[in-house]
Amino acid sequence: MVLVEFDIPHLYISPGHNFFGHHGKEPSNHPIQEVDQIDCVAGEGIKGDRFFGFRENYKGQITFFAEEVYDELCARLGIWDRPPGVFRRNVITRGVALNDLIGQTFEVQGVQFFGREESRPCYWMDRAFGPGAETALKGNGGLRASIVRDGVLRRTEQKMRNAGQRMRNADCGMGSRRNGIADCE
Repeated sequence: MVLVEFDIPHLYISPGHNFFGHHGKEPSNHPIQEVDQIDCVAGEGIKGDRFFGFRENYKGQITFFAEEVYDELCARLGIWDRPPGVFRRNVITRGVALNDLIGQTFEVQGVQFFGREESRPCYWMDRAFGPGAETALKGNGGLRASIVRDGVLRRTEQKMRNAGQRMRNADCGMGSRRNGIADCE
């Protein structure tokens, strides 16, 4: 298992699907709701979210997206009036290389996840964010994960965002480190 600590500046849920299952149709307009915490249920998803209990072994019970990627995308496309919630990912992170968590069991704030695959961008990104978003996000669309152990994820305070090295070495000894991740196997 890999223990990670990273900042969580935003958490989102939505009660309904806007894009998923809408190929060839207009999107719905279910709001994305920013919340202070989310209740993660193993094998089910996030309480109150559109994918809760969606399908057994669903790969996207929870999704993560890097705020650094969002910042780079805003600068690259010159779009500054869209919040990170438009990507409809649940957890916006800062300070972790999400692609490194693919194929890993990892723990954050006592909640355990399994990183399944990249949350690949689709053509809806161009509509939700702006032209060129889908192409720009290839390889950096976020992380789709399964929830392995129940728990509550909370947004982190601003003070953590500048905390420097955030690994909890005391929890796993001197495990190897790569891209902000401690390998505690």
